[in-house]
Amino acid sequence: MSVYHFIGIKGTGMSALAQILHDSGKQVQGSDIDQEIFTQKALEKRDITILPFSEDNIEKNQIIIAGNAFGDDHEEIAKAKELKLPFYRYHDFLGEWLTNYTSIGVTGVHGKTSTTGLLAHTLGKNIPTSYLIGDGTGYGDEDSQYFVFEACEYRRHFLAYEPDYLIMTNIDFDHPDYFKDIEDVFDAFQSMALNVKQGIIACGDDDYLKQIYANVPVVYYGLSEENDFQAKNVQETDEGTSFEVYVRNTYYETFIVPQYGTHAVLNALSVIALCHYENFNAEEIKSMKEFGGVKRRFTETQWNFNQILIDDYAHHPTEIKATIDSARKKYRDKEVVAVFQPHTFTRTKQFLEEFAESLSLADHVYLCDIFGSARESDGALRIEDLQERIENSTIVSEEDIEKLKQHPNSVLLFMGAGDIQKYEEKYKKLT
Repeated sequence: MSVYHFIGIKGTGMSALAQILHDSGKQVQGSDIDQEIFTQKALEKRDITILPFSEDNIEKNQIIIAGNAFGDDHEEIAKAKELKLPFYRYHDFLGEWLTNYTSIGVTGVHGKTSTTGLLAHTLGKNIPTSYLIGDGTGYGDEDSQYFVFEACEYRRHFLAYEPDYLIMTNIDFDHPDYFKDIEDVFDAFQSMALNVKQGIIACGDDDYLKQIYANVPVVYYGLSEENDFQAKNVQETDEGTSFEVYVRNTYYETFIVPQYGTHAVLNALSVIALCHYENFNAEEIKSMKEFGGVKRRFTETQWNFNQILIDDYAHHPTEIKATIDSARKKYRDKEVVAVFQPHTFTRTKQFLEEFAESLSLADHVYLCDIFGSARESDGALRIEDLQERIENSTIVSEEDIEKLKQHPNSVLLFMGAGDIQKYEEKYKKLT
């Protein structure tokens, strides 16, 4: 039996894909850096071997899957090509793998991980479903009819996929190190729309998505009346968010999701539209009420009786606004404190004013040093450049993280796509 060897197995997508292949009866191993990364826990639970990088890991009976972060000059990739082994980049292998199922991709600049998780949960409660979520979670079921997966737009990698269905959550300008402008982003999503084989579920409240054209039916969802699936009478409750769904202006059913904020309603509405399209009934779809969330998306910890610590991947101004909105709606009697670590110099420079505007929605703002990317050489921007644009904001380090004790009755939002978790962990050790 061939061994599937993953180069960079701790990457979020790579870890999830390795889990899926293992669950599907394949022999799997991989290599990566020694540093402890949260994605490896699921691999270790499955007894998947994780090796340090070395060309000696590469042997003749292997099929190689390489993470997109590694160039062709990486020692293991070079050895694999020397031995002429079957070789795939992550997105190319995934593109072939999903042809075994009714595949449902989820894409968008924001919300795709949470939406993928919610869809995988809802389908999985009713029928065998395999899934790949961008938080490093993967599951394979040999009896699966459906394969739900997150489709990332970065470097147009999602164009390797030709899914049966595609949920499109939004189009926004991000990844300024690759995309030139919003029109370039739109062009990538437009190309992706033409890859879809059966149907698209798109947010009709998004001005760019309303311009998408496709060779398959496009079903729109959102809060405005012109959508095919509309949410009305949205209410925050102790259980989460309740809302009525109207299908082409006719009342369908009332649903609850255990999350808060407009974005949570829109994510749920896309799942409802997809499931309705696939002939699941309302009671089956209501299993979304039991959804426990995904990693690093509004992950909550009760702390010292009256503080709530929240770990969130928000690293774009739009996402910061959504996270603060969720905190305000769920914890109305607490002040909201943002602890933010900008991710990459290019993104911080591009959205400097927008970051200031979104963070100013919090009651207090603490800023951590910018987390640079290995792809970047421009580190001229400083965290002080952002601080001076946010009134009463404070720069914080691991050494003085105890400043957060000044906010006893609060929600502390630790936000970022770098290593913001280390600040939260340091704070927990102090209190």
